[in-house]
Amino acid sequence: MKHVRAWQPIPHADDVSPADMGRVTIDDVRALREQFLDFMLGYKFAIDEITTKINILREDFNSTHEYNPIEHVGSRLKSPESVLEKVQRKNYAMNLASIRENVLDIAGVRVVCSFISDIAQIRDMLVGQEDITLLEERDYITHRKPNGYQSLHLIVSIPVFRSNRTERMPVEIQIRTIAMDFWASLEHKIYYKYRGEVPPNLRTDLTQAAEVAAQLDEKMEALHRQVDHTTRPPTTSLDTLDLSTLYNSLTTSPGRPTT
Repeated sequence: MKHVRAWQPIPHADDVSPADMGRVTIDDVRALREQFLDFMLGYKFAIDEITTKINILREDFNSTHEYNPIEHVGSRLKSPESVLEKVQRKNYAMNLASIRENVLDIAGVRVVCSFISDIAQIRDMLVGQEDITLLEERDYITHRKPNGYQSLHLIVSIPVFRSNRTERMPVEIQIRTIAMDFWASLEHKIYYKYRGEVPPNLRTDLTQAAEVAAQLDEKMEALHRQVDHTTRPPTTSLDTLDLSTLYNSLTTSPGRPTT
């Protein structure tokens, strides 16, 4: 595994300070808006880069293995309002350099798999890639949250190549099983409906449901281990594979037009 190092923000012009707000013109606001949208675009590109990598892994598994650990891939980009609200709530400086350094979950990718053992495999495949740097790892599976939430969270940085510069952008990757994802989705809907003030009986039921989901994952993992999921070995070295038979079958196939 590559050494985990601190992410260094790329210098960027700060936003207008509060002391200067009284002199801000419409043109200033327009320039700030364009600058912020360009800032957010970098995170959108970072999501594209990560999802492309995951989709390549999924297609490669489909081609070379009898089993694919990646069931579903989703992504989300925080809205500008959500980003600025978090900056204000956390009392960070209200400028782009501060946001880049402190708010590391603007870009998010979620990978859903079938079994608990898949989580470590997917994690290692991603972190092992040369251009991905692991910044932070939070294991909410080994250390489940009090409400029952389980997932593996990775904060990584990845280079994004733009027309006039290259930026290393942070992306939060969540890896979880189908059961974990189902529970987390239900919990999110309940907390949204009650605006965070969930009745005690529902909180208790959610905790119990999380325990049931965890037991299901353990049972499914036990069944999974009883099935042999081996890679189909190549019959010979791919570099020295003789393609003459394939060529002959293609060139002599019925109905092929002659030149």
